[in-house]
Amino acid sequence: MTGALGLGLAPWQNLLSVSEPYQREGSRLLLGVAAYSFRNHFAYMKGAPNKGYVEGTRQFDMAEFIRYSAALGIDSVELTSYFFPPEVEGAYLAHCREVAHINGVAIAGTAVGNNFSYPAEAPERVVQMAYVKDWIDKASILGAPHVRVFAGRHPKGVAPEDAEKNAIQALSEAGEYAAEKGIFLGIENHDSITTADRLLRIVTAVDNPFVGINLDSGNFIAGDVYAEMEASVPYSINVQLKTEVKVGEGKEKEPADLERVIGILKDGGYAGHVILEFEEKDDPFEQVPPILERLRSYIEA
Repeated sequence: MTGALGLGLAPWQNLLSVSEPYQREGSRLLLGVAAYSFRNHFAYMKGAPNKGYVEGTRQFDMAEFIRYSAALGIDSVELTSYFFPPEVEGAYLAHCREVAHINGVAIAGTAVGNNFSYPAEAPERVVQMAYVKDWIDKASILGAPHVRVFAGRHPKGVAPEDAEKNAIQALSEAGEYAAEKGIFLGIENHDSITTADRLLRIVTAVDNPFVGINLDSGNFIAGDVYAEMEASVPYSINVQLKTEVKVGEGKEKEPADLERVIGILKDGGYAGHVILEFEEKDDPFEQVPPILERLRSYIEA
C-alpha cells in the first residue's frame, strides 16, 4: 500500500495532471447527434419558452429526442442544457439517463453557454462559476461524462490577454470541481478562441487531465481550418462536427469536407464521440439522417 495512497499529498487527480496530448490506443469514433441540431423543436430555450418553435411542427422533450436519435441507429447523443425545462429536477435527468440506457444510446455529454473571461473579483464570475458547477452536478446525474464550456467573449474594459488569464483561472477552478465528480470539461474554440494556438495555450496552462478541448470543426477562423483541427485533435476529448467551415478573416462559410475531417480525427488518433451539430436552416428531420449515414460510411471506411 505504498505509492499514491500512501503519499498523503495532493488530490488524486493532480497526480495524473499532464499538459501533453492524451495517450490513446488506436482510434475509435462513436457517431452521435446534438440536441442543438433540433433547436427549434424543443419547448424551452435557455429557461424560457422557445421562440424558435413553429406551432404545428414536431416538438420534443429531451427524452423524446433520445428515443428519436436511438431510432437512427447512432451511438450517442449530446443533451444540450439549453433545452431542458427551467429548474430541471434530478428525477427528470435520471429519467433521461434511463431512456438512453435502455435504448442502447450513450449520453456523450451536455453543453453550457458560460463566459469565463470575467475577472476573479467580478460578481459575474461568481454567477458563471455557479452555473458551470451546477451543470457538472447535473451531468453526473445524467451519466454524461463531458460538459462543453466556453472561455466567452471579452467583457468590456478587459484586455484580451487579461481575459485569457481569467479564463485559465476560472477553468482551473471548475476543472478541479469536475475532476472530483469524474466529469470532463471541454473548452470549445468559440467566441474569443478562433485558433488552435490560443485553444492549446489555455488547455495546457490549466494542466488537468479532466480539462481538454471540445473541438468544434466549424468555429475556427483561419486560412487553413483543417490545419487548426489537426493541431487540436491530440488534446480533444469531444468533437462537435459541423457541415460548414469558416474560411479567412471574412468568416465566409463553405461546405465542410466531412470525409477529410473524419480522416483528420482518425490520423490524429482521436478516440471518442463525434457529434453532429447541424446548424443550417434546413429541416433537420430531412437533413440530419442522411448526413449521419455519410459520416458513418466515412468512419467505417
